[in-house]
Amino acid sequence: MSDICNHDPYFVQKEDAFHVLCLIPEQKITASLRILAYGASADQVDEIARMGKTTVPESLMRFCSAIEALYTNEYLRTPTPRDMRRLLRKGEMRGFPGMIGSIDCMHWTWKNCPRAQNDLNILAQSPVFDELLQGNSPRCTYWVNGTQYEGSYYLADGIYPRWSTFVKTVPHPQTEKEKHFAKCQEGCRKDVERCFGILQARWAIIRVTARMFDVEALRSIMMTCIILHNMIVEDEYDYDAVDGYEPDLMNNSRTRIYCAHDRTKDPVQHEPLERDGRYNELIVQQYTNVQEPYWHVTRQNDLIEHQWGLHEGEDN
Repeated sequence: MSDICNHDPYFVQKEDAFHVLCLIPEQKITASLRILAYGASADQVDEIARMGKTTVPESLMRFCSAIEALYTNEYLRTPTPRDMRRLLRKGEMRGFPGMIGSIDCMHWTWKNCPRAQNDLNILAQSPVFDELLQGNSPRCTYWVNGTQYEGSYYLADGIYPRWSTFVKTVPHPQTEKEKHFAKCQEGCRKDVERCFGILQARWAIIRVTARMFDVEALRSIMMTCIILHNMIVEDEYDYDAVDGYEPDLMNNSRTRIYCAHDRTKDPVQHEPLERDGRYNELIVQQYTNVQEPYWHVTRQNDLIEHQWGLHEGEDN
């Protein structure tokens, strides 16, 4: 509340022309949170918060704008090295060494570009591969089915190309090994749907019919819900708990909440991305390696055998 009042004087209590004190910050913030959490309309909130029906939507949009301006850099940041190590550890626990998540869960911006085999514009317009080619992706070495690999990868579905940075599912599995691998790979990729389900359960305004008819207002509300969710995640994190993978997806008794930044009060500082023409040749070489389908097929086959070995070990 202090941050919001310092950011936007609208939330500070003032006097009107008759020197009567107006609404206090707690009223405006509580009304905004009730709308976000319960999906309530202005008519349902005005009497509880003792506010005018026209003041409630204004408080909500100013609240969302303040939350975005104050906390976007901290709670909607790119993963830190600590986060990457945690993602790699959890991927290995689920039978995918070197996996850092599903490409559908990543916060990347995709732009339309012509499908040309020799056109490097597709590289420049895709931040996910820009990160990989600039050397900012996590460097890791791991063994899968007796073969040593370097570099992390994303899980993807059938619409993505057969690149070395992706591990796709088997579209029509025939053998038991392929069926088991497809089940495990598709289960890990369900994270994006589960995350949105968690947001809907916590913030009912996402679940009900949209009452705002402005696209920018809807975007701001969605970003605010995500930021507040990450705040709650940070607040409920249990540092003393032992991290573990729970194969039973319906049992969330061992769910772990993770901190959004290191255990310091200072926000995470990221180094700016610099482009230098001296590395053009290296970028072209990295780009060629990313598009190599051989490593995609080889890693997928090794992961199939690796997952099947883990499955047999569980049965025994």
